[in-house]
Amino acid sequence: MTDEKENPTPEHDAAEAAAAEAAEHEEVAAVSAAPAARDDGEPSLEDFKPTMPGNINPEVLQNIVVNLSIEVGRAQIKIKDLMRLTQGSVVELDRIAGEPLDLLVNNSVVAQGEIVLVNDRYGVRLTRVVPSSERLKLI
Repeated sequence: MTDEKENPTPEHDAAEAAAAEAAEHEEVAAVSAAPAARDDGEPSLEDFKPTMPGNINPEVLQNIVVNLSIEVGRAQIKIKDLMRLTQGSVVELDRIAGEPLDLLVNNSVVAQGEIVLVNDRYGVRLTRVVPSSERLKLI
């Protein structure tokens, strides 16, 4: 009685190696196909893949950080005048008192509003939101 494990044939070795290699490839494919769970809250590359052509995952968009700023007005002055500014100096802006402030997102005007006081903090009450078609023209 001969034991196949003690005296394997070359055909048996090749079949075993091929089966082991196939099983290994299936494991790698299963691991790479499954999206990786991330504990840090940052989106993964998998999150940016559209579910359907032309669609973007809304959860990814909602977590993008943007810069929000309020512009009271602007002024152009010469460097020599800038160097003369001290505490108490007044810089005249290009806006008239009572004119709406601009709300900018990443340096693009998206709305206008007025200053309000909320619990001893400043805020802005939006009086006009710039339509997206108008914003696209400015880009």
